[in-house]
Amino acid sequence: MRLLLAEDNRELAHWLEKALVQNGFAVDCVFDGLAADHLLHSEMYALAVLDINMPGMDGLEVVQRLRKRGQTLPVLLLTARSAVAGSCKRSQRRRR
Repeated sequence: MRLLLAEDNRELAHWLEKALVQNGFAVDCVFDGLAADHLLHSEMYALAVLDINMPGMDGLEVVQRLRKRGQTLPVLLLTARSAVAGSCKRSQRRRR
């Protein structure tokens, strides 16, 4: 299974990528939201793992753009934030 990992903390990205590869995943890793959006638009993935707080474009905006293009692949959002539920709900309301 091929997935995209987008995490701006390079040390964390390295460890996540290593763990995913060791468990049989093919991983493309990028460090900002713009690169993630570009790859999600031009490549095929089974899953996207996105940090919410990234330079260039945050993970929630990447998901919004993904959905506007009609792409339905599953997305797992990573964050260090303590309050994310409100952000996700606001994101869902904007799509309607």
